[in-house]
Amino acid sequence: MEGAMSFTDSVGDEFAQALRQFDALLDRKLLDALQPSGPNAVYTTAVVVLLLIYQRLRGNASLGLAVSQYMDALQGSSCNRRVTEGTLSANTAGYSRARSRLEVKTAERVCDLMYEKLTATTEPSYAGRRVYILDGTTVTLPPEPALKRAFPPAPNQHGASHWPVCHLLMAHELASGCALRPEIGAMYGPERVGELTLAVRLLPRLPPHSVLLADRNFGVFAYVFAAVTGGHDVLVRMTEKRFQSLRRSATPCGPGEWTLLWKPSRWDRSSHPELPDEACVPIRLHEVQVRDNLTLWLVTTLTGSGAEWAALYGRRLDVETDIRDIKTTLQVDRMTSRSVSMMYKEVTLAIVAYNLVVQVRRLAAQQAGVPPRRLSFSGTWSLLTTMLLRQPEHNAAQWRKRFECVLRGAAQRKIPRRPGRSYPRTVLPRRRKFPERPPDPYKSKPK
Repeated sequence: MEGAMSFTDSVGDEFAQALRQFDALLDRKLLDALQPSGPNAVYTTAVVVLLLIYQRLRGNASLGLAVSQYMDALQGSSCNRRVTEGTLSANTAGYSRARSRLEVKTAERVCDLMYEKLTATTEPSYAGRRVYILDGTTVTLPPEPALKRAFPPAPNQHGASHWPVCHLLMAHELASGCALRPEIGAMYGPERVGELTLAVRLLPRLPPHSVLLADRNFGVFAYVFAAVTGGHDVLVRMTEKRFQSLRRSATPCGPGEWTLLWKPSRWDRSSHPELPDEACVPIRLHEVQVRDNLTLWLVTTLTGSGAEWAALYGRRLDVETDIRDIKTTLQVDRMTSRSVSMMYKEVTLAIVAYNLVVQVRRLAAQQAGVPPRRLSFSGTWSLLTTMLLRQPEHNAAQWRKRFECVLRGAAQRKIPRRPGRSYPRTVLPRRRKFPERPPDPYKSKPK
């Protein structure tokens, strides 16, 4: 892996630029300064981060596969005495301990740096401002005691289930498709955290003057007030009942449009006692009939027409497919973490892996002259893992040829447009209902 980045200066193309950008992002000196390693350490902070990303890109690849790939990449390298002497162990214990030593804040720093680098090369979506689509999702975790305490399983009338449930609040940038580091909390139990609380926690990490796009779960005063107080604008959908309640106090300013100085209701104050007495938000309400059987009730702090906001809100469904790609294609819903800290590191670096695939998709879309989301994420991922994650030749021309082949193939994997067809939302397959029972070592084998 280290050798794969040593020849980038000899290739003056998009591939070399991408590798330089990735190498600068994962600056070994910066990572070692955050979390120093010993002078003779093989599994340094940068190596551990790269191997964790590799495992996620390969869909939960085992530690053994990651170590084998790393040892293969080190062949012919003189960076370490144990490598040159041939005494480097192929056992996974060293890598396992190094993964445990990696601090959560280091993984978070890597994720934040990657996001900043990738979005900096993409133009904002709306009037020079970043638009973020917010949505929540859940991830089931292995039935480990530590994870069950931190993320209690879902209960029902028969008791608690086996699988711990983690609550994630995702924020995806509309133009690039890159994801911010998510906010994480418990879905059930006494320490459970709702989507709104996680969304408010996420606000300080958003760029200034962002536009936040969200569905009906976020169409409440507390969230809109927190976003506006943080210097952002919002566009949220509301339920018809809540919208009509606000409209009765609003002032008409055009067909299907009203203005209102929104103040918290008694229910809002009882649910959010931290709201100040003078809390209020100037908003505009838009009622837009998209078709005969679909009417959007939108609330925004921006000035514009209802048709403009309906078109922008129509992009909210992008986050649904983005979350599906993270959970199913990269198998975040099948993590094997056994501790809370390891789970945080896996989720955080899974976002790094996702953003890397998104970057490759964006380069392919530039060559094809289409929007990035027009290309298949899973198609790009399969090409990347098949052609770029195998042991590469230490030759710039061969790397360049292979990367160009990936871009060409990704540009050909367009999502089909089929007018008139509908694709209703489906439930993602869950884990097995019960954990697999380990074999009984005392049970006699059949003769």
